[in-house]
Amino acid sequence: MKRLLSLLLVLLLALTAALPAAAAESGSDGELKQVTQSVKTKLNLDTDDYSSFHGDYQEGELTSLWNLYWSGQSGSLSVSTLADGTVISYTLNPSETVSRPSSGLPSFPQGDPEKAQAAAEAFLKRVLGSGESVALEEPTGLDQLDSTTFRFSGTIVLSGLPSPLSCSVTVRAADNLVTRFRRDVPEDTFLGSIPSATARATQSAAAQALETTQSLRLEYVLPDEDSTQAVLCYLPNPVHTFYVDAKTGKLVDLTEREALMSRFGMGAAANDTTAESSSADSNKGLSQAEQAGIQKLKGVRSQENLDKALRAVPEYGLSGYALASARFSVGEAEEGAEAPVTCVLRYSRADGEDVLTRTFTVDARTGEVQSLYSYFPWDEGDKASLTEAEAQAKAEAFLKTYYAEHYTRLALYEIPDDTVVPLEDSESVSSYTFRFARKENGYFFPEQSYTVRISAADGSVCGFSFQYDEAVTFDAPQGVISAQAAMDAWMDTYEVTLGYLLVPRELTGTDAVTQRLIQMGMSAYYYLELGYTLEREDACRGIDAKSGQPMAYSWQDQKDDLTYSDVANHWAQSEIQRLSHFGVGYDGGTFQPEKALTQWDLVCLLYSLNYGPLDPALATDQERNDAYSAAYSMGALTRTERRDGAIVTRGQLVRYLLDAAGYGSVARLEGIFTCAYPDRASIPADELGYAALAQGLGLVSGAYNGTASATRGQAAVMLCRLMDR
Repeated sequence: MKRLLSLLLVLLLALTAALPAAAAESGSDGELKQVTQSVKTKLNLDTDDYSSFHGDYQEGELTSLWNLYWSGQSGSLSVSTLADGTVISYTLNPSETVSRPSSGLPSFPQGDPEKAQAAAEAFLKRVLGSGESVALEEPTGLDQLDSTTFRFSGTIVLSGLPSPLSCSVTVRAADNLVTRFRRDVPEDTFLGSIPSATARATQSAAAQALETTQSLRLEYVLPDEDSTQAVLCYLPNPVHTFYVDAKTGKLVDLTEREALMSRFGMGAAANDTTAESSSADSNKGLSQAEQAGIQKLKGVRSQENLDKALRAVPEYGLSGYALASARFSVGEAEEGAEAPVTCVLRYSRADGEDVLTRTFTVDARTGEVQSLYSYFPWDEGDKASLTEAEAQAKAEAFLKTYYAEHYTRLALYEIPDDTVVPLEDSESVSSYTFRFARKENGYFFPEQSYTVRISAADGSVCGFSFQYDEAVTFDAPQGVISAQAAMDAWMDTYEVTLGYLLVPRELTGTDAVTQRLIQMGMSAYYYLELGYTLEREDACRGIDAKSGQPMAYSWQDQKDDLTYSDVANHWAQSEIQRLSHFGVGYDGGTFQPEKALTQWDLVCLLYSLNYGPLDPALATDQERNDAYSAAYSMGALTRTERRDGAIVTRGQLVRYLLDAAGYGSVARLEGIFTCAYPDRASIPADELGYAALAQGLGLVSGAYNGTASATRGQAAVMLCRLMDR
């Protein structure tokens, strides 16, 4: 629904923009005056400091709106509003800026989220209409370094019930000033009025009806991306989306209703990119690194050899095709393994005014086909030369001939899928696609499968891909819960929610708006309906077949916060954990706060500010080089200063951090600095500026002790204090 609605809104906006200029001038001066006064009153605007103002009128498909613009030395302000003064959007760009000092280091988020939310809610009270409220979600900006704003978003509640309308408010963190606002309005979203919030159907009856729309299947899955043992899980079958009409109690197929909108604004275009191949004339003058890179291509077969091997497989149907290009590429090598090399071979054949292509990706050493993609135009008037059953037989024969070692453990994988609207003419197909999934202990394991696409024109293999790993093991199928127990657990992950929904209806009215939509080629549009739907707070992959517990997706278990087992009760614990909340620190589960800080340790810490944490002990050579390159770009040190294992002194740590933060040019000024450290006399003259700034910024207290070895904990504390400035 969201995709269709987005496409619809985009097209509506495009059409609106294309209206003649005369339409924009249809509003009178009197209307502009009235709207402007209404907006100023509603928003309590003081516009005396703006020297320029104008407004324009925009007539859309469902409603019309005024766009108001103020500008001057105070900055600029723009407001979009309906003719009745309902504010749709608000954008304030003050001339003054409230920001942190320029720095090469990111800063912690500024401001108070509770005060910012209070400001957002106060603004919403001014702009929301009667019977409207908003349930705001947690703001964005709390977990983002360098964030200077809080963005609140939420669902607009109508008559006490959630609706498909939404809004957002952006608040400047420094002073809680609202700078952005946007909302959906009924007038520009759906036809008709807002239905009564009174439901005749009960929630329990709706729950029973909605349960009948759900079905599960039992399959093997890998619990997470690092698992090598597959376990059995009850997974949901693809089904239509239903809701229960709150007045009649009847199930309504929302997917079928959405099909009414599918022909409007839909479409796709093929994008075929030709890759150019290149080769070197000679190895003369190659550097050691270049020679090492070339060595990665050892054992790679020539494009002629690969081309010959592909043409030797008649099922690929390459007769009449010419090799247009071949591109070799080297992938990342796993530790101790040879770098993989692939070759993409693109074939083309002229067919009247069209160009047909087939693109193979193959292992450049073995010639094994990894994938095949074909492009050919489809004409709905074309008739298939073979049936689906005949095409399936060809796909099975292809796998049995060339992938016999896996074929015995494959079976045609078909699951109920009512989400696809079938073609009216079953003979008008360009190809048939079949997926053969691995089957173990009588259950499918679709994460490993072969997909074969057969051309309906000539029966050739025009598409192919596979994923198969012999290393995977399979949990025994004994001890699984019943299908009904799994369904009960699955339904427990949902809440049956009463709310307003956007539901397409056929356009039959004679009013001006409906007729305008019909003239645009639309046969249906959205109306608001009251209904019960299945909603859940967190995504659920399925039900573990043995424990009966919901199974989360692997990405749901991932946390941005770094956790350490060795910082509890340490004097730097607070700063270390504060940094870890933003992913700043070290990977590996330990911080080692008392460990002497090496230059490499510091570089890893700085690298995590923008690119994520590394484990200093396990980083690859490439990761080391990338991290040092980032440190050079930040200005923390130069290439000539690189000493991976060198112990960093407290004075060097101060210099590295201040240089990275952009204070270096000031710190190096001579004759202007003083400081009050008890060991001031021992500070070298070329370090005095850095020491003074460190004292002024609160990085170092007590004795400076610049020659002592710094620790990881001290680095975290100094970095934390600097990011607060």
